[in-house]
Amino acid sequence: MLLLCLHSSLFVSAQSANKAHADTLWSAVVKNLYDSPNKLYYETTNKQKNENPHSFLWPLCGLIQAANEMEAIHPGKPYMPTVITAINAYYDRKAPAPGYDSYVVKEKGGDRFYDDNQWIAIAYLDAYKRTKKKWYLEKATEIYKFMMTGFDTVSGGGLYWKEGDKGGKNTCSNGPGVLVALQLYDATHQKSYLDTALLLYNWVNKYLQAPEGFYYDMIHVPSLKIDSATYTYNAGTMLEANVRLYHITHDKQYLEAAQHIAAGSYAHFFRQGRFPYSYWFNAVLLRGYEALYAVDGNRQYINAMQEDADKVWATESDKSGLVGRKADKDLLGQTGMMEIYARLARIK
Repeated sequence: MLLLCLHSSLFVSAQSANKAHADTLWSAVVKNLYDSPNKLYYETTNKQKNENPHSFLWPLCGLIQAANEMEAIHPGKPYMPTVITAINAYYDRKAPAPGYDSYVVKEKGGDRFYDDNQWIAIAYLDAYKRTKKKWYLEKATEIYKFMMTGFDTVSGGGLYWKEGDKGGKNTCSNGPGVLVALQLYDATHQKSYLDTALLLYNWVNKYLQAPEGFYYDMIHVPSLKIDSATYTYNAGTMLEANVRLYHITHDKQYLEAAQHIAAGSYAHFFRQGRFPYSYWFNAVLLRGYEALYAVDGNRQYINAMQEDADKVWATESDKSGLVGRKADKDLLGQTGMMEIYARLARIK
């Protein structure tokens, strides 16, 4: 009984520390990386050396998800509206469908990346499930329509990475595409979304999954040459997709596939108590681990993320409350660790 009480006390203490770290990061981002007069964000703390006056869209894709997790651990407190206002500055209505540019439209705009748009849709659909505010569902549905303009049957199917670039199809634009479709199916029960999810899911597994369970980065078109680079977030999206498919179909093949990805990614990426240095990529992997843990109760992967997160705070945080190994702190990195701490704070 004494050991049980001690374990419970340590767990509560870890949750409190995680929540405090997430809160610290949010406050530090607002203080150091938010341009309040323009309602936009900076790419890094070294504003003189940044490529542009403000951030690219990608870091905001991380921040909007982190803001959703902050609202989850602080019910009733608004974190998302400020980030949504910033994201709206990237909105571009051009044909063939409205979507978000990679940079602020009024400043110079930029290319439209399908994955950037998908990450926003995923966060909005998470927020819709939590709040039932229809605006989130409407915007995610719009993003789905844009994302599907990137699909064709070249190389057997799949989504391209960037609008107008037919050179390759990436796990990072198809894995989150599966999630967007599955979340829309959960929200609407329209079979067409499930059909899309399975179409993309099967394509990714056919072309880009390694036998060990993790995923390769991309396939070049039309050569079909595989870029064998591996990143934690590619395993994360497909891990979560399998758990979602298991919930929808109750088919154990998806649960077994999820467990295979979890074990393979853990063996491949987790070395000497650390995940690779990309906080945000690791946050996406944690999403998959969290989804699987809720089903099978195996804390091994959650514990690994906690071990890594503890080391980040102990060795890579500074007096300003920001994290990173470089003197210049990047917005994307802050969002990744903020999401990780917020998720760890609420995992039972």
